[in-house]
Amino acid sequence: MMEFQHSHASHCESGVMSSMLRHLGLPISEAMAFGLSSALSFAYLPIIKINGLPLVAYRMPPKFIIKGLQKPLALKMRFETFRSPEAGEQRLNELLDAGQLVGMQTSVFWLPYMPEDLRFHFNAHNVLAYGRDAASGDYQLSDPVVETTVTCAPADLSRARFAKGVLAPKGLLYYPEGKPVEPDWAKVLPKAIKKTTRILLDSPIPIIGVRGIRRLANAIGRLDATGNPAAAKMFIGQVVRMQEEIGTGGGGFRFIYAAFLQEAAERLTRPALNELSDTLIDIGDEWREFALSTARMIRDREPLNPAKLADKLRAIADREQVFFRDLRRAA
Repeated sequence: MMEFQHSHASHCESGVMSSMLRHLGLPISEAMAFGLSSALSFAYLPIIKINGLPLVAYRMPPKFIIKGLQKPLALKMRFETFRSPEAGEQRLNELLDAGQLVGMQTSVFWLPYMPEDLRFHFNAHNVLAYGRDAASGDYQLSDPVVETTVTCAPADLSRARFAKGVLAPKGLLYYPEGKPVEPDWAKVLPKAIKKTTRILLDSPIPIIGVRGIRRLANAIGRLDATGNPAAAKMFIGQVVRMQEEIGTGGGGFRFIYAAFLQEAAERLTRPALNELSDTLIDIGDEWREFALSTARMIRDREPLNPAKLADKLRAIADREQVFFRDLRRAA
């Protein structure tokens, strides 16, 4: 078994890549992995359903961080999927036996070490495999959202890797070919920041970025709080679940990106980025306040008022629009 240092992280994909890069000799924080790949976003996707309700995303799609770090770090990543669980397991064993650190996409629901109240059908959870137990054959995993390393039986891991449904992983595994290169920070950081501002401000699709936040606000504002309160609660509950339980959610991703801006300010000697980091932390707090108010309405601790929640979202959209315009100028 290889020597591997586990790190607890806020989000699975950025945490996996931070651990992998450190293992390869380039120590990069989770926040830097997230920001350098321009992963911050927002999307309201009513045509994609999770548990029968619209998908709301606060970051770019799965694999975006992994792929986004390849160019700035001159790192080649190999991705493999499989037609059968047997082929997927055999390939994973081959790579581990060769001393390779392997990333995998899995379903949260089928990972037995996850607490039962955190298991739900979300198929884009990333973990690292770094070895196998010689006696039991169990896989030794580093799951960034778990505080310590864990073990997982082959049958359980196979079920998680080949779960069906939206974002089905199809046994996806990925690993580096070669080692990363220390980038020219003065070039890659401004480029990554500008890319993020384009995602949030310039998308021609009205369900992406700041426009997407406003589109979601309009959808919430149309909910019927009196004639069909159960449906309204299910809808807003889905928004909060996507925000606070899948990955790190709306506020959490803003906090990670704020930490990235602090690192970028230091590397570029650009104090304005530190000031913008403080602003984004404040915006992240507003996302958390939105989630808290929503949770209170769902639990009948305050009257169900979709219009109030919609107004909160519109205020957040206004602040994010100003923030990302300022960030663009600072970059």
